Amino acid sequence: MNSLRNMRVAVLESRLGGELGELVRRLGGVPITAPAVREVPRLDEVVTFLDSLEIGRFSVVVLLTGAGATVLLREAERRGRLSEVIGALGRTTTVCRGPKPTAVLKRYGVQVHVAAAKPYTTKELLGALATVNVDGVDVALVHYGERNTVLSDALRACGSRLTEVCPYEWLLPADIEPLRTLVCDLVADRIDAVVFTSQVQCRHLFRIAGQMGVAKELTTALNGHAIVAAIGPVCAGALAEFGVTPDVLPADLKMGGLISALTDYVELRESSHPER
Repeated sequence: MNSLRNMRVAVLESRLGGELGELVRRLGGVPITAPAVREVPRLDEVVTFLDSLEIGRFSVVVLLTGAGATVLLREAERRGRLSEVIGALGRTTTVCRGPKPTAVLKRYGVQVHVAAAKPYTTKELLGALATVNVDGVDVALVHYGERNTVLSDALRACGSRLTEVCPYEWLLPADIEPLRTLVCDLVADRIDAVVFTSQVQCRHLFRIAGQMGVAKELTTALNGHAIVAAIGPVCAGALAEFGVTPDVLPADLKMGGLISALTDYVELRESSHPER
């Protein structure tokens, strides 16, 4: 079995950081946990959306993340409106960007009519939406922690009457000291690998580095000593904005697949350079 060879692996994941860290540990690495994102529900937008959904305003509902779908349905349940919201969703054409929102809807018994193909980016989602008539149609777009303006602009260009909702927003953690420490460790080459599981983790890490005045040094470290693993093309694109090229991009776009690909990379590198 391949091993991370006792490498210090930075984990920036927040919600599933414990599980990801344990996976790193089981594969022979030393997880360095520094949560980079805090997801804060925006209940004002959620309630407004639920009200519009229940009265049958929308013909098409597009969900981009499992976290967004979960916030909506949990808030409906908390308010005693779950059955009404599920029924309303069942009367729409539901569109999901990837497997996570699909799994959430199926858990609540809601059928998914259209789903994007791998790697589940905006491009694939727009391709899937090409099969849905949105011209002159009321469409609800449920974003993630920020608005996907490329997608919303494309839907409006197709003639949809678009309503946008951000059920939560991405903020820095309340305690940023672990991130500050991680930046210092990266710049000093004390971290062997970094695992990025979302685009916002990249931006938040570099925001902290910028505040510390070492953004250029961070780019150098990530392109040098540290192995950089990114969950998919969107995450890789965010890193590219800061001049960083990932070393590891998994075929399986899940956290387990990401760590497995990192482990394979480490083993291949070590076997190619046994003197390291």
